[in-house]
Amino acid sequence: MTRRSHALPSALALLLLAAPLAAQNNQGAGMDPAAAGPRRFLAEARPVTTPPTLDGRLDDAVWEGVPALGGFVQRMPFDGDAASEDTEVRVVYDDQAIFVGVWAFDTDVSGIVQGDRIRDFELEESDAVVLVFDTFRDQVNGFVFGTTPAGIEYDGQVANEGQGGGNFLGGGGGGNQRRFQAGAGGGFNKNWDGSWNVATSSDARGWYAEFRIPFTTLRYGSDGRSWGFNVMRRIRRRNEEAFWTRVPREFNLYRLNFAGELAGLRPPFRRLASVTPYVLGSTARDYEAGETSFASDAEVGGEAKVQVTQGLTLDLTVNTDFAQVEVDDQQVNLTRFSLLFPEKRPFFLENAGFFTVGGGGADLFFSRNIGIASGQPVPILGGARLSGKAAGLNVGMLHIRTDGLSSVQGENAYSAVRLAKELPSRSRVGGLFVDRSGELGGDFNRTYALDGQVGIGQPFTLSSWVARTETPGVSEAEGAWNVNAAWSSRSWTSNAQVQEFGENFNPEVGFAPRVGHRYYQAMVMHYIRPSRILREMRPHISYFTYRSTKSGVADGFEETSRVHVDSHFEWADGMMFSPAMNWVREGLYEPFEIAEGIVVPTGTYEGWEAAWRFNTNQSARLSFEGGIDWGAFLSGTRRGGSGSVTLRQGNALTTSVRFAYNDVDLEEGRFQTRLGGMSVGYFFTPRLYLQSLLQYSDQADRWSANVRLGWLNTAGTGLFIVYNDVQGVDGLQGPLGRSLILKFTRQFNVLGG
Repeated sequence: MTRRSHALPSALALLLLAAPLAAQNNQGAGMDPAAAGPRRFLAEARPVTTPPTLDGRLDDAVWEGVPALGGFVQRMPFDGDAASEDTEVRVVYDDQAIFVGVWAFDTDVSGIVQGDRIRDFELEESDAVVLVFDTFRDQVNGFVFGTTPAGIEYDGQVANEGQGGGNFLGGGGGGNQRRFQAGAGGGFNKNWDGSWNVATSSDARGWYAEFRIPFTTLRYGSDGRSWGFNVMRRIRRRNEEAFWTRVPREFNLYRLNFAGELAGLRPPFRRLASVTPYVLGSTARDYEAGETSFASDAEVGGEAKVQVTQGLTLDLTVNTDFAQVEVDDQQVNLTRFSLLFPEKRPFFLENAGFFTVGGGGADLFFSRNIGIASGQPVPILGGARLSGKAAGLNVGMLHIRTDGLSSVQGENAYSAVRLAKELPSRSRVGGLFVDRSGELGGDFNRTYALDGQVGIGQPFTLSSWVARTETPGVSEAEGAWNVNAAWSSRSWTSNAQVQEFGENFNPEVGFAPRVGHRYYQAMVMHYIRPSRILREMRPHISYFTYRSTKSGVADGFEETSRVHVDSHFEWADGMMFSPAMNWVREGLYEPFEIAEGIVVPTGTYEGWEAAWRFNTNQSARLSFEGGIDWGAFLSGTRRGGSGSVTLRQGNALTTSVRFAYNDVDLEEGRFQTRLGGMSVGYFFTPRLYLQSLLQYSDQADRWSANVRLGWLNTAGTGLFIVYNDVQGVDGLQGPLGRSLILKFTRQFNVLGG
């Protein structure tokens, strides 16, 4: 820690001491959702000896006589009103799985929006039914399973009520940084793929969904007879969300203390073990490295999963390969700081939220820094991860060994240990240890952290973390801390945050794009809901600033700050317009080469910029979204924008074209950046697809093509054929790399299941 910050981390201690008091203050609170807490709903799961046939028709005799859950209540657009269409839900189970039947009645079946027929399609753009199970009844963690009328599988894991660590307004990665981060380490991990099935059907009365979720896919405690449970139905043509148990408008499905209770369960208690081997054949040539011919390769490897207890899972991996993982979208970077891309690799995804500590612009453990160096894949020799619930604690332990990559990175061993205790009233306390050890003595990096959260009533949340890194040869300014306070009500949202990063804070297995500063932010937003024309207006104002604590720089020197004034205008179909204006200030304490041959000198630069954003109805056959950036930028101006056009033909074919352009005119010189891309997806069935992605970036001086054929089995396994081609466009002329990969992976249950 720096000397300036010794007293401030005491906020964490005060926060942890406040947890018992917060719990006492909430005892005996009323059940009004707008005040202290939710009204409780009770559902009964019925045991059956003969399970229903999974065909989505819901005409099996097993469903007869099972109590139906109904009376859905809107969250949007008219919160508290009865749902516009009737929905019925029934739950049964046998000794293998839990079955959920959903009758989504509709008086206008021609208006049902099916969405793309591919796994994990964004459900906001279609009709959908989504289930959430709080299997440990801790009211903060859960499993999500959803589908659309097209019969896709959509799943994910909720951690910490779906919160990703606070509202972060400013960052090294620019305004889109948190959007790209969402995924494995956020509060909702959509990239997790479980082993389960769903089938749908439709007729003149509406559409129907039938879920089969094996108990082996879920994790639950020894007393697993009662779970938290909620169901959401989305009717897209009305932009309506309705819930079985009412959720106030300011929250969402992941706010699990509003879930009802699913009783009557008798889940089995037995061990599960599965293995997921793969075989891979490839041919590739790296033109950039001077290779003169294509080299062929064949590999085998895989993963194993063992349920140590019903709540604790051991994952093992050997010679791990991620050839089936989709490529990253390219981004334009006009800042001095690194961009953040989400984790998508399957081995790191289950219970990824249990390892998350950070927020506010930093992730203290970021698994993407394992097995990737300088943008290149590093071979993972093997590893293990133990994660889940044990002795009332959230447990995450990981150890991975990687091979070396010539001239890029040597051999390394990575370890992470995370323990956290969920407390009453949405409160939590935990700790984290992360270690990277190289093959040479004295080559290591370590991170130590404590974090906590206190919920006071329904609207207020106070969270904090403190951390320190250890790097050989460094003994000062290795600490960091963060305090975040957030308030959410039906009509207002506000947030305040303070943090400090020491100049030598260095979480090598984390993500911290900026160090050596203090950061302050504040934001307030008001929700206005007119009765006509507009669905909602969200006027808001925010401010953030980075003040330097670096040696050799004046204390408090303002590195970056922004005042943001905006109002989102949203229409009933989801169309949105946001005419934002920003007052920006950028302070350079050293020259910054923003483009080749263009160096901006030290100094402070400020001015106004327009940052307008818009989108049309994203569920429509043809949709648009984009933005305009125009105004002050460093020593001159920037004019530019970005956008995308998406065309859907039924639920089987989707084509999208996106672009971004910047014309930067500085006193030191002028340059342009261009980024373009086109993606095409054809979805034969929810489990068989062909996708292509073509991207061009003059900033990266290349265009790339990726084509993937996927024939999915369960939990993200199956057959994958992947072709990659990279070409230089300016200084790098001609082909840079080509590869063709064929991979087959299959999951086998060897114990239980």
